[in-house]
Amino acid sequence: MLIRDRLDVLFEDEEFADLYPDDGRPGLSPGQLALVSVLQFAENLSDRAAADAVRTRIDWKYAIGLELEDPGFDHSVLCEFRARLAEQDGAADQLLELMLDRLVEAGLLKAGGRQRTDATHVLAAVRTLSRLELVAETLRAALEELAEAAPAWLAPLIEPEWAKRYGRRVEIGKLPGGKAAVTARAEEFGRDGQKILTAAWAACAPPGLRLLPQVEILRQVWVHHYFWDVEGLLRWRDGHALPPASLRFDSPYDTDAHYCVKRDTAWSGYRTHFTETCDEERPGLVVHVATTISTVQDIELTDTIHDELAGRQLLPAEHVVDAGYISPARIERAQRVHGITLLGPVVADHSAQAKAGSGFAKAAFTIDWDNEQAICPRGATSVSWTKLNIKDHTYLQARFAEADCRTCPDRAHCTSSATGPRSIAVLPRPLHEIQMSNRLDQRTEQWQRRYAIRAGIEATLSQNVRAHGLRRSRYRGLAKTHVQHVLTAMACNVTRVSDWISSTTRTRRRTTHFHALCAAAA
Repeated sequence: MLIRDRLDVLFEDEEFADLYPDDGRPGLSPGQLALVSVLQFAENLSDRAAADAVRTRIDWKYAIGLELEDPGFDHSVLCEFRARLAEQDGAADQLLELMLDRLVEAGLLKAGGRQRTDATHVLAAVRTLSRLELVAETLRAALEELAEAAPAWLAPLIEPEWAKRYGRRVEIGKLPGGKAAVTARAEEFGRDGQKILTAAWAACAPPGLRLLPQVEILRQVWVHHYFWDVEGLLRWRDGHALPPASLRFDSPYDTDAHYCVKRDTAWSGYRTHFTETCDEERPGLVVHVATTISTVQDIELTDTIHDELAGRQLLPAEHVVDAGYISPARIERAQRVHGITLLGPVVADHSAQAKAGSGFAKAAFTIDWDNEQAICPRGATSVSWTKLNIKDHTYLQARFAEADCRTCPDRAHCTSSATGPRSIAVLPRPLHEIQMSNRLDQRTEQWQRRYAIRAGIEATLSQNVRAHGLRRSRYRGLAKTHVQHVLTAMACNVTRVSDWISSTTRTRRRTTHFHALCAAAA
């Protein structure tokens, strides 16, 4: 209710004109459906529970702007509304932009200031399958689709044991016989699936069969997990011969969900990135949401986040991120293109000398950029200067003379090579200077205090996981999952704005007697 009192109408129906056709009978107010969806995620309700709340709760009716006797609507309308948001590219993000515009008008949000970003993993709305279960369940899904689309074509292909094998959901426990038994069962599934694929791609087959979604998924899964040997037999691939996780499927029912491992966490699903403001004089609000497949690395989102915030005119003056989002190239681009100070720890030097803390690490060498030379701590000058391309990044390699390195008294502290000379690879000059400057700065106490504010985004993600169901996707597919994440972020904003309005003064955390004593003694 506080939101309506402060912001009045959050969404106008005219702002959703692109989601609906011009003709047809009048529908429910899309502005009201949008607000109901936000309130639904704010309280982590199902569609049925949200529709019941619209019918029975006075606070919801007031917030939405309904009469007390309004009968509400069927719960399926919410699903249809989310489907419209998912089908039209950018519609969910536009919904978030509308909310942010209202918050800017109300003085609760402005550009500049500080923002912070972090990501968390999201579990897909599918069960975890072993490789054996995956191929069997994929074949079962294809057979189910074919039985509906072309029963007369499929019937002659069915073998007697298929009803037991694929008639119900596939669940396979540990097989007696070890790896050999697993391979034998997998190749049995493989032959069954290949029979369907061969028939579907035959010249006499109805052409529409191979275009069915589950049939195409079956074809791709068989490419991922099987191969033809030299004798023309279909064989089960070993684990090391599989395609990368970003290409293969974990479930036939959600092909956007992929397996990923990050440190101690392994999951099949997605990754979501939240960016929020963190200024003391205003509530912390989520201003950007990105949803990707799980294998996309954080650093690939940095430029995208900045570009999209620029489009919303909500760029920060300082953007605080962890090491996953930052590199010298990202720091340089953020400052050059958008005037943003990208603050975060640059990856440390991983050379053996730097890790050991002794010897001559890269920072001990002086770079003469004008003459394209490197000078070692003993005064020797490099004799070659060449460009390298390492993982799509340009480096400059300075190599020293073998004669200088062979007779150097500090050779043991400089290189582990028995006979070869020392060489170092550095980034181009602007990026190298950014890298070295940041590595020095992030060791200082002042930088650590400035960077400490990043920890707050962890609390935001935790709030959305615990209160709004962010950890697990409710829906299948990347587009629908992104709609969920946007609505979750908007629900978080509604909660925080309401708390901010209702509390004029921000209470400080209670200080313990011991902490107060330590502060007084400092």
